[in-house]
Parts: sequence; structure tokens; C-alpha cells
Amino acid sequence: MQRPDWDTYFMLQAEIAKLRSNCLTRHIGAVIVKDNRQIATGYNGTPPGVTNCFEGGCPRCAARVRGEVKSGEGLDRCLCTHAEANAIMQCALFGNAGSTRGATLYSTFAPCIECSKMAITVGIKRIVVLADYPEDGTQLLRDAGVELVKINPEKLTPWITIIPKDPETSARAVSK
Repeated sequence: MQRPDWDTYFMLQAEIAKLRSNCLTRHIGAVIVKDNRQIATGYNGTPPGVTNCFEGGCPRCAARVRGEVKSGEGLDRCLCTHAEANAIMQCALFGNAGSTRGATLYSTFAPCIECSKMAITVGIKRIVVLADYPEDGTQLLRDAGVELVKINPEKLTPWITIIPKDPETSARAVSK
């Protein structure tokens, strides 16, 4: 029987997390893992109690949809919390903040500079991503000794296609 490797497995979890995003322009999911155990998830969107983006909650996102703001610009005006930040804050909120030391962060996009600073501060040592981000913290992560791994999104495709099927027959199809 074939199974996805750990990076693929947890990136699939990040892909699922991004389905909860309420951002108008980009859906991002993140998962924090320690010792091959998922300890937190996050997705990008407005904070609890704030009107969702798709309901008009974030003026910056609306301006981006209208083409008035480019990707990666004016992030300080965005009301949305990034997926990585949400996952990190979830650890603090639920009392497992110390478990981030030496953990791996999986994100569907490379973390921005702010999220990179947070990841470094809480002791995350490895970050696995699917795609680049215009204003990412790649250099900062490198300087802090955080391993950054980019995996090919096509690596997820065989697993995504078998999810709705019978696991036994689907695993044989993946191994071919």
C-alpha cells in the first residue's frame, strides 16, 4: 500500500485549511507540525468578530480586487490575519505555544516577512511551501537558520484525485 510522505501529507492538510479562508484575493492554509503530529492549523482571513472580506470587511482586499493595490503591497492596511500567524496564535491561544520550538510549518505560500519573524521567534526550524510570495521572508529565514523547502504542487495531485475514492484501489493507482 502506498502512502504520502510526511511533507505531502501535511501539505494536503494545509490545502484543506485554506478552504476556510475568507480573503477575496488569495486563499492560504498553514499547518504546524511537531514530531509528525499536527498541533495547529490556520488560514488567512479577518479576525473573529470582524466582518469577513467577502462581505466587505477589508477595504484593502476590495481595493486589490479593483486593481488599485498590487499583490504584496499595503499589507499594513490589510485587516486579514495570515494563515501562518493564525496557526502560531492558535498555539498560544490553546496553551501549546512551547511546542513550536523545533517544529515544521507547512504553508501553501512562502510566509511574508512578518510571518517569517513570528516563525523564527517561536522556534520553528523548518518551513515547507508550495509557492513563492512577492514579499516573502526567504532571506530572513536563511539568516536565522530556518530550513525553507519548496515542494512541487504536482506532488499532491495523485493524492487529491484519490480522496473521494476507495482507499485500497486508489493506493494501487498511485503506485503505478
